[in-house]
Amino acid sequence: MSVSDKDLETMSRQLGREPRGALEVSYRTPDGQPAVVKTAPRLPDGTPFPTLYYLTDPRLTAEASRLEVAGVMRTMQDRLGRDTALAADYLAAHEHYLAERNAIEDLGTGFSGGGMPDRVKCLHVLIAYALAEGPARVRLGTEAVALAAANNPKLSGTAIPRDWPTPEDLGTSVAEAFDEEGALR
Repeated sequence: MSVSDKDLETMSRQLGREPRGALEVSYRTPDGQPAVVKTAPRLPDGTPFPTLYYLTDPRLTAEASRLEVAGVMRTMQDRLGRDTALAADYLAAHEHYLAERNAIEDLGTGFSGGGMPDRVKCLHVLIAYALAEGPARVRLGTEAVALAAANNPKLSGTAIPRDWPTPEDLGTSVAEAFDEEGALR
């Protein structure tokens, strides 16, 4: 696995720093930009880094932050506690994430990312995971990507594939995703 010098330069501009432990670009936007980098489980200095998929595209990171501020994680967490099928999907996504990371290097930990398997803690991780693996792998990540596209239509076809499922395709809506404290920004 490797990352081209051009992609490293682009991701450095996106992040405002050099990407650490970059193994490959796992998702490239429809407009051609690297947006998700697969990172080594251990950084070059030996520090464990359990985040396998790291979101680099500033359009997507900004939208993930807006969704977090608007309360999307709280509503997802509430659903996770009530919906056994959703909880089973999240557990399966967690196990797959660990298997993918451990295939590179086993850190000897059950921590994956984004709060999996029982908490919704970071939409950046869930969005990166869904974009890297596709819409069938992690339901809550797929929903977060769909909400990002619905909340910011300029992302569809530029940062997010036009054919990504919509919130309605997934049986939810933008209105249902935001808690009473949140608001569309």
